[in-house]
Amino acid sequence: MLKFEHVTKIYKDGKRAVDDLNLEFKSGQFIVFIGPSGCGKTTTMKMINRLIEPTEGAIYINGKNIKETDPVKLRREIGYVIQQIGLFPHMTIQQNISLVPRLLKWPEEKRRERAKELLKLVDMPEEFLDRYPYGLSGGQQQRIGVLRALAADQPLILMDEPFGALDPITRDSLQDELKKLQQRLGKTIVFVTHDMDEAIKLADQIVIMREGKLVQTGTPDEILREPANEFVETFIGKERLLQARPNIQTVEQIMNPNAVTVTIDKTLSEAIQIMKEKRVDSLLVVDRRKVLLGYINVEIIDQNRKKPVHVKDVLETNLIAVEKDTLVRDTVRKILKRGIKYVPVVDHEHRLVGIVTRASLVDMVYDSIWGDEEEALSQNIG
Repeated sequence: MLKFEHVTKIYKDGKRAVDDLNLEFKSGQFIVFIGPSGCGKTTTMKMINRLIEPTEGAIYINGKNIKETDPVKLRREIGYVIQQIGLFPHMTIQQNISLVPRLLKWPEEKRRERAKELLKLVDMPEEFLDRYPYGLSGGQQQRIGVLRALAADQPLILMDEPFGALDPITRDSLQDELKKLQQRLGKTIVFVTHDMDEAIKLADQIVIMREGKLVQTGTPDEILREPANEFVETFIGKERLLQARPNIQTVEQIMNPNAVTVTIDKTLSEAIQIMKEKRVDSLLVVDRRKVLLGYINVEIIDQNRKKPVHVKDVLETNLIAVEKDTLVRDTVRKILKRGIKYVPVVDHEHRLVGIVTRASLVDMVYDSIWGDEEEALSQNIG
């Protein structure tokens, strides 16, 4: 789908920003370029849509040399998102999302339907279509910037540090949404970042660059397990969890399958009894099909103890959950960044299948650090 063949960029002062880059990627991959400032990652990305022209070599999209396509036409065929997304303040959200489709002369009704469809993908209400950017938070505006890049249904999307200016929690949430969107829509995304956590979380293929040269490329697991040299080791951080315990990858491998639950039709009195029996201070709320709906805890029950209410009347629905094939490293990041005690684990139909707690993560880290020594010690004592 995307191929770099001996691509070099030399500026007028003689600086080689990119030096003899050779890469090839399949359609539908999430490709992350990463490296220190000035390594050539942004220059490389901007050569894909000819915002910067290569000095030597060729770039191919679906087998066609991009130099054979008019630059304006090429850019309309490629989505583009930058950190300062630049929504037009005088345009509504629908008009901002529909910018490229309008340039491509899509009819008005088709543009509005496409904008509605995209808003639904990121759980934003339809009434946002007629709002203006100033009425949205930074995270919401960034979502609109991503949707604008998807609006014309281009197969290739370029993203230059799109979440760099956001707070950690909003950034984490948008990363999750983007990865799900990319997988659902089958887009090829080229993403530039300086954040290794972001690269590991999002990428199917990571490209590490230094001083314009390719240092290493591979899947996140390949790079974490077999860094090419000391520079890569230092850049990714030797303390990363996967290196300490490479056989543990998904939350399904470490979750407790017996999460304590209460069904939505139970009374608060019945919920209290379950808490007492199981010696817990919160319960995950599910329906009869075990679909996760939210949670209740002792504080919620205390606030409503004088009312004869059911669980369904007071449950809190703002709950972070992960799917069972989510990587452990991403779940660890959620727990540590957000200061939460546990993360429910669900299947692809949002049915509860387990729970990951801080305690289970501590056990895993303990085993990875002390497990072998403890086993050897017990054998010596025996």
